Amino acid sequence: MPTTRRNFLAGSAAAASLLQAQSGAPADASVPPLNQMLPLRFRQVHLDFHTSEQIEGIGAAFDPEQFAAAVEKARVNSITCFARCHHGMIYYDTKTNPERRHPHMKRNLLKEQIEACHKRNIRVPIYTTVQWDYYSSVHNPEWWVLDEKGQPTGTPINEPGFYRNMCVFTGYGEFLKAHVKDLFDAVPVDGVFFDIVQPRDCHCAVCRVAMRKAGVDPRNEERRRAFAVERINQWKRDTTAFVHGINKNVSVFYNAGHIGPRHRPVQSAYTHFELESLPSGGWGYLDFPLKQRYVRKLGIEALGMTGKFHTSWGDFHSLKNQAALDFECSLMLALGAKCSIGDQLHPSGRLDAATYELIGHTFAQVEKKEPWCVDAKPVSDVGVLNPEEFITPGSRALPAACWGAVRMLTELRVQFDVLDSKSDFAGYRVLVLPDRIPVNEALAAKLEAFVQKGGALLASYESGLDPKGERFVLPSLGVDLVGDAPFSPDFLVPRGAFGVELPQTEMVMYLKGKQVKPRPGAIVEVDVRAPYFNRTADHFCSHRHTPSSGKPAGYPGIVGNGRNIYFMHPVFEQYQVNAPRWVKAMVGAALRRQLPDPVLRAEGPSTLMAMLNEQPSRYVVHLLHSIPERRGQTLDVIEDVIPLHEVKVSAKVARAVKRVVTAPEGAVLAHTVRDGRVHFTLPRLEGHQMIALEV
Repeated sequence: MPTTRRNFLAGSAAAASLLQAQSGAPADASVPPLNQMLPLRFRQVHLDFHTSEQIEGIGAAFDPEQFAAAVEKARVNSITCFARCHHGMIYYDTKTNPERRHPHMKRNLLKEQIEACHKRNIRVPIYTTVQWDYYSSVHNPEWWVLDEKGQPTGTPINEPGFYRNMCVFTGYGEFLKAHVKDLFDAVPVDGVFFDIVQPRDCHCAVCRVAMRKAGVDPRNEERRRAFAVERINQWKRDTTAFVHGINKNVSVFYNAGHIGPRHRPVQSAYTHFELESLPSGGWGYLDFPLKQRYVRKLGIEALGMTGKFHTSWGDFHSLKNQAALDFECSLMLALGAKCSIGDQLHPSGRLDAATYELIGHTFAQVEKKEPWCVDAKPVSDVGVLNPEEFITPGSRALPAACWGAVRMLTELRVQFDVLDSKSDFAGYRVLVLPDRIPVNEALAAKLEAFVQKGGALLASYESGLDPKGERFVLPSLGVDLVGDAPFSPDFLVPRGAFGVELPQTEMVMYLKGKQVKPRPGAIVEVDVRAPYFNRTADHFCSHRHTPSSGKPAGYPGIVGNGRNIYFMHPVFEQYQVNAPRWVKAMVGAALRRQLPDPVLRAEGPSTLMAMLNEQPSRYVVHLLHSIPERRGQTLDVIEDVIPLHEVKVSAKVARAVKRVVTAPEGAVLAHTVRDGRVHFTLPRLEGHQMIALEV
């Protein structure tokens, strides 16, 4: 199954340099033709089958015709089925590893699944596990990944679970290669889904030799982790070459539970991306938008992957709320991805009828919407530089600013993409640098050139500082660094354009900011007021923080320099932590100044989502309204669809619009053109609605 635990492992410039210096393989400059070779299908199921070797009757109730008919009835046109699972069991007639064939399986299950589906033109990519394999951990413990203390990593031997990490650079790698060749010899292969392929900071004998050979000090954790990133990247390249040496027409994907900037240097190893992101399974509802808004600018197709489960993988006999599954797949379409829904096959081999009724309801809608989603490209005003690019290789947690930026800009209905320093900035009107975007000489030149061509920057906190954090290197921001702010919390009194939506009173800024000095010509938009004192053991007041003294703190809170705007506080991290409305209001005010005529406007509550895509013959507006709620202690749910009425929308598009029509229903909406914008009103929004602006 795709990873049951979020593993956010990021790359960096240091990792890229290690690749060139140590492995001899250049970072990918462009996407090779193989990535354009296999158009993804819109309606996919990822069928887990992690089944204990102690369960009998494996596949005993499997009926090929019933299986394929149920899949087809649910409007599924691609289903990923299992060759080998995390238990290490194989589910086809293997010649190379008969000892691993599930001992209680009496049929050639995978082959029968493939043949039945192929008769109905249903594609069947094949799953195999990579770094988790319980059988191998028991029979070949010398293949385990060892930590820096020489201890095996993953599930301890006396605890349940198969999360024991296998090192692909030991003899296990040769086993995997033989297994893949055996798979191609045994069944028709449409594609291969390699699961659990992550950088591992391994200290086994093989990896220690490799570190010494590459000049990597095993005591230097950052260097080790960068080395691990590049070794696994080269393993992916080699494995894709091996697979395509057998059959160049199959798809290849490596899953690690996350896709982000560290995948740019190795994207040539992938034919597509599958964005595992089960909102109820630990990823949450911000995860997929963050990943997809980045991936859609890399030039290869992507699937969103959610699950039918109430929680996450392996949650047998549970069903996601229909409203939630409908919303999750609609959001995939709105953001330019195709759809995959995770399920898990019962050991008996029989699909659950209720599950495929649930999936079928969602996919029937997806099928009708597909024509308005094929080759759709986002129309965006704003690019957001991804703080993930700049964290330590191997880091497991993404910066809070990533999530805060996505949450805030989505609620503001800004049309934005997520970028990295290598992205093309042309075509964007504003670039947002959330909280911690260090700027080296090359990036500084690129950002300043963007401003010189008419673009604007919105930066916060440490963004714009040199990589050592010693000085601001972007003259366009109009500030110089003094140091850390002397007070925290401190207080802003929004004024002018920044106070339009807010009362004229002190607003607390919970997180410590940076004290800056405006350069000549820059304007202090909002001042800071100081507390009576910082909270210490000797000086404190009330439950939380000291109130404002009403006196100026002596440094600015928001600075404007032309169209460029700088916030001294980490406003995006703050919004992720506890979502102060005044923080969003001030960022929204900054963006309204920088974008007085955004490409899309939609009136409604902050829970209304709006996206604009373009096809050759039309623009397509996506409106969505579903509200995730934290009804339990561990996850958000969507149960009810709350309709909106008389939703007013306007778009500023580059081509003349002849007709505005709902899709796929075909109802014509009255529209007017004034001030260079197309205006129309949607009478009723229930869940998801597409509106085509035909040109």
